[in-house]
Amino acid sequence: MDFRTSINVVLLKALIGHPAVAVLDCRFDLAAPDAAGQAYLRGHIPTARFVDLNRDLSAPVTPSSGRHPLPRPDRIAARLGELGIGHGTQVIAYDDANGAIAARTWWLLRWLGHTRVAVLDGGFKAWVAGGGALEAGEPSAAPVIPASERFTPQVDRHAMLSTAELIEALKDPQRLLVDARAAERFAGTVEPLDPVAGHVPGAVNHPFSANLSEDGLFLPAAELKHRWQERLAGTSPGNVIAMCGSGVTACHNLLAMELAQLPGAKLYAGSWSEWIRDPKRPVARGG
Repeated sequence: MDFRTSINVVLLKALIGHPAVAVLDCRFDLAAPDAAGQAYLRGHIPTARFVDLNRDLSAPVTPSSGRHPLPRPDRIAARLGELGIGHGTQVIAYDDANGAIAARTWWLLRWLGHTRVAVLDGGFKAWVAGGGALEAGEPSAAPVIPASERFTPQVDRHAMLSTAELIEALKDPQRLLVDARAAERFAGTVEPLDPVAGHVPGAVNHPFSANLSEDGLFLPAAELKHRWQERLAGTSPGNVIAMCGSGVTACHNLLAMELAQLPGAKLYAGSWSEWIRDPKRPVARGG
């Protein structure tokens, strides 16, 4: 049992209740941050435990940060321990946002050195459509992880870039910055979340929705590879930097690249909402 990218509903059904499997409910609504917790209590995948994008998967916002700063490694590791996750646990993350929040969880665990983590393809919607059972209320207490099995973070310092590092990286013509936001947000014609519209000069757009089929599942690996190779236009995957509005949906692109067997891209964690904190940083608009 070693799932490191995605898992389908059929396979997850067979794993529910396995002592070495932890299921994380990552549902979140930017417009109503408390709604997901209530939805979890009404019904969730059996044994799943709820994690909150703002409280668990992000650090507090600061005057210089984006909207979802990366959590401190020791804090997120402690939270994983509370959820019954040890270094050998197989983690399965799901959401109801086309995999965007679950992909953030996937990336965070990998950043911390826990590679046995996968996203449920199609998420909560696919689970229900596939006849998956639901349970309501809080789950039973998480298993106590023995000291020898506790997860100790081993941070991958090369998996992400700070704003200062991004500015330096953009001086290299071999690097490619890929923005996962919708085309209209990238172009700056619509901006529902941040006070400044547009994109980082030199970036290209690949909306994370382009990784999905109409049913909300990831496209087949061959099709993902074809689309990403077109977008990269010869750029090595290791020279790709992924961004979005706040470092969340960019992780969906990183997961899609892994599924397409194009690994090695990095995350600009602060993304657009951090870039615009300094009005001296340039802004581009248009396609």
